[in-house]
Amino acid sequence: MKKLSLTILLALTVVFVAACGNNSNTDTSKNSSAGTNGGNTATAQNSLEAVKASGKLRIGTEGTYAPFTYHDASGKLTGFDVEIAEEVAKRLGVEPEFFETQWDGIFAGMDAKRFDVIFNEVSINEDRKVKYDFSEPYIVSKAVLIVSENNEDIKTFADLKGKKAGQSLTSNLSDIARENGAEIVATDGFNQAMDLLTSGRIDATVNDGLSYLDLKKQKPDVKIKVVDEIPDGSQSAAVFLKGNDELIKAVSDAIVEMKSDGTYLKISEKYFGADVSK
Repeated sequence: MKKLSLTILLALTVVFVAACGNNSNTDTSKNSSAGTNGGNTATAQNSLEAVKASGKLRIGTEGTYAPFTYHDASGKLTGFDVEIAEEVAKRLGVEPEFFETQWDGIFAGMDAKRFDVIFNEVSINEDRKVKYDFSEPYIVSKAVLIVSENNEDIKTFADLKGKKAGQSLTSNLSDIARENGAEIVATDGFNQAMDLLTSGRIDATVNDGLSYLDLKKQKPDVKIKVVDEIPDGSQSAAVFLKGNDELIKAVSDAIVEMKSDGTYLKISEKYFGADVSK
């Protein structure tokens, strides 16, 4: 009887311990489930919060495109777009971090999420809007008709008929000259067009108004002038991957604030001697 009683007692003990173990496992499972549910309800950071959490705004730019993004005599990265980007980062409360990338690879860098935004004089067009989003525009470039300072024969685009216009053949600006009856003289860019114009080897050039302002800022005595312009300009803005709405809004708000408080105009006049926002 004692042996039997002892056997029963041992069996009851095993059952009790097993029951306690099962309760413990059930409690642990509940705790684990609660932790999982808590993780699921946590809100992921939006694009603006992520930038602020990192403390940096990662900016893609060329660094070889004066006066927008280039290196000065001391080797420091500077330029109109660079200063606009720096001011935007300041207003977001973060540090600007620039990633210098050749133009041919700058959108691939954005696609790979190497940076948060591109500031590199990127014009807004329908093809780019399919894949990317843009901020509030921060600069406008217009096609202008440039002639020698003493030229009185050419006053409008229509006066180009029969005249020699120095144009880059890969630029849509050459189309404007051609459509107005000009004889096209091929050039490899703005600087060569200016050389041909000031030496009298061409009569005019249809070119970028921003490049003209930059040249006049650097060399105010150069003997050229603008006599006509296309009213509808090309707008450039900061570029983002789609889905970054909060960051885009914050950058756009910063640009609007800069324009309203005079900061934008100060930067604009530094590089172009004019307001280039319109």
